Amino acid sequence: MPKMKTKSSAKKRFKVTATGRVLAAQAGKRHGMIKRSTKFIRQARGTSTLSDPDAKIVKSYMPYAR
Repeated sequence: MPKMKTKSSAKKRFKVTATGRVLAAQAGKRHGMIKRSTKFIRQARGTSTLSDPDAKIVKSYMPYAR
């Protein structure tokens, strides 16, 4: 059986934790920060964990990141 391929875009954008959760960067912070509230910018720092349905999709892109 040949090796399964990993989606290169997924391995650059997501990280799987030791417990199997998927970490992703916060959305909505690329541009337009002037119109965002200070509270939004503060709460959107760092990374966040994806919901279970989204994490399942991302894990299918990275078969060896478990």
